[in-house]
Amino acid sequence: MSQKQMKEAFVSNHNGTSVLEITEGLCLPALCILCRGLLIIVSQHLCCSSHTWRTRFFIDFAFLIVPLVTTLTIFASFVLLEYLIVIIFGAGLLYETYCRRTCYARMPVGKILEKFLKISIESEYIPAISCFRVINSAFTAVAILAVDFPLFPRRFAKTELYGTGAMDFGVGGFIFGTAMVCPEVRRKYTKGSRLYLTKSLYSVWPLVFLGVGRLVIIKSIGYQEHLTEYGVHWNFFFTLIVVKLITSLLLIIFPLNKSWIVAISITVFYQLALDFTPLKRLILYGSDGSGTRVGLLNANREGISSTLGYVAIHMAGVQTGSYVLKKRSHIKDWIKVACCILLTAIGFFISLYIVQVNVEVASRRMANLAFCIWIVASCLILLSSLLLGDIILNFAKFLIKGATVPCSWKIIQSPAANRKYSEPLVSEAERKEPTLCLITAMNRNQLIFFLLSNVTTGLVNLLVDTLHSSTLWALFVLNLYMFTNCLVIYVLHLQDKTVKFW
Repeated sequence: MSQKQMKEAFVSNHNGTSVLEITEGLCLPALCILCRGLLIIVSQHLCCSSHTWRTRFFIDFAFLIVPLVTTLTIFASFVLLEYLIVIIFGAGLLYETYCRRTCYARMPVGKILEKFLKISIESEYIPAISCFRVINSAFTAVAILAVDFPLFPRRFAKTELYGTGAMDFGVGGFIFGTAMVCPEVRRKYTKGSRLYLTKSLYSVWPLVFLGVGRLVIIKSIGYQEHLTEYGVHWNFFFTLIVVKLITSLLLIIFPLNKSWIVAISITVFYQLALDFTPLKRLILYGSDGSGTRVGLLNANREGISSTLGYVAIHMAGVQTGSYVLKKRSHIKDWIKVACCILLTAIGFFISLYIVQVNVEVASRRMANLAFCIWIVASCLILLSSLLLGDIILNFAKFLIKGATVPCSWKIIQSPAANRKYSEPLVSEAERKEPTLCLITAMNRNQLIFFLLSNVTTGLVNLLVDTLHSSTLWALFVLNLYMFTNCLVIYVLHLQDKTVKFW
């Protein structure tokens, strides 16, 4: 076989892993982000000096990127050990913060918690959503290159027909994360406005440019492809275009708070079509039953048909965004939100088990009912983990006067607090938006980070024999690749640059 055929075979014909293993890997970054925040608080208190941009970048890279690289490679079978290490480290930092508290120093812990539940926070910006989007972007960036190396477990690769692979989460998670902050959810467009649909149509032209550009480049250089992912000509950008256009129309017809009904209706009817019409046979085997790729529909049948599932996932993301972005200020209200999302996620996982046993196993290739339920459940459990983590982080900030953490809620002094024991909770430094933050940088230029990751992935594959790389060399290449991508995005953020050409 040629080098191209060998690489295509290397990433094909895999059956995935368990839902539990993927969920464990997804929630680990939430704990790492919490530890990163606690470390910043403790170091601020001990050193009494602000970090330089280099120090902050290395801290963020060490806590956000390095755990993702190791979890998807050498520590893939030791995730529980990683959890134990992170939990012990985080608990130690939280205990250190409590022991060194400068606010409510003479109060028992019960009274402190009572005071904490009464505080207010600035809720115009939800850090957990930014962290969700960045974790998904970083995870995707690591996986698209790591999959070409032997140290990447094959069970994490994209599944061929049925099953759940770690990489199968990428596209669904990206669409869900984008939906939570789409213009409709943020009320950027006035519903009923004559320009509403026009603006939605205009917003997809960069995706058309990127989709066509990727197609031309891939075909012209003979780069390896996994045909059963989307098809011969279809790619991720074309899926985003169709999803954006369809959901824009749906959100004109249906109110935002009914998005969950639309999502359920689409997935149920689509699953019925798969079960009771020739649609499933067409997707899996082509119009002639022999896997033909003749004709535009046959050539791209996976990408075209799976769009319906991604539309449903987008509508579920819209419903989630509408709920999370409601105006709330008290910390106790956000605890209820986090618990509600967590319980909903558990309900979806129970539904997933029932559907996979009685209807059909999850299939990325078709984006069927079980796949959609799995993606939404995984997104909700990650989001709830990030919300709960930020609440714990705010408790730590509540104990240390003047503590600031980038990409975290800001505490506002509650009028109901007993001022006899309290001290001002918001310092002058905290009133200003922290700028030294890799999470904020990646969230600010998310599309550029994704494009940069794709370009550098292609360059590495053209320059390095990934199939025969040793473990140490592969780890070095992966970390250097992520370090370069993150540093470029970080420097753009420090220069106050948002790369947007639409």
